[in-house]
Amino acid sequence: MTTDQAITSVLAVGAHPDDIEIACAGTLAKYANQGVKVSIAVATDGSAGHMKIPPKEIAEIRHEEAVNAAKLIGADFYWLGYGDEMLFEDLDTRMRFVELIRQAKPDVILTHYPDDYHPDHRVVSRIMFDASFVSGLKNVETESPFHPGVPALYFFDTISGLNFHPTEYVDITETFEIKQRMLACHQSQITWLKDHDNVDFLFMTETVIRTRGYQCGVEFAEAYRHETVWPRPRPYRVLP
Repeated sequence: MTTDQAITSVLAVGAHPDDIEIACAGTLAKYANQGVKVSIAVATDGSAGHMKIPPKEIAEIRHEEAVNAAKLIGADFYWLGYGDEMLFEDLDTRMRFVELIRQAKPDVILTHYPDDYHPDHRVVSRIMFDASFVSGLKNVETESPFHPGVPALYFFDTISGLNFHPTEYVDITETFEIKQRMLACHQSQITWLKDHDNVDFLFMTETVIRTRGYQCGVEFAEAYRHETVWPRPRPYRVLP
């Protein structure tokens, strides 16, 4: 079975505005080019992400940046708006993520690696594992009807590739340019990372995807680990 036959919808969930663009924008663009419905969700408002702009203002800026990036590939966009650095798993939060999955109806979910560096990333990873199982249970009720089955789950690369050993790669050489355009939408973070961490946002990301490309024999690649617990594996390739 080919990817086109198997996959009709993909949901990518990041903790912060720009996480998706850093980790998997090239893959999402490739899905979109294949006619797959793409949904992007951002869990927190990014309000801690600046040294000079106050929280409410930077949250509004980052929301607009994320919306603009999603538009470049025609993705549906979901903004959950939790406080930056203040995301915790509780019943209400789990149920909100269950509702997100039921709205997006994904065949495959892309999200953070469980052992990533940031607390918000780790929380999102765990919630998505749990919520993507619960979303298929009819007796657990939310506003939207249940989404049958358990979606395939893939964890995307860590921000610098540390402690991440890929099991699969996606060649994004043809979608590298659109990934860079999506990243460039996040101008506030280009400034923030330079001032706060002395990191060149665009150069850092290109370095990682060039390295992943070298590992699998292409110019640019994004790397993933597949969650292999039952019933998540598929007998066909899920990634584009």
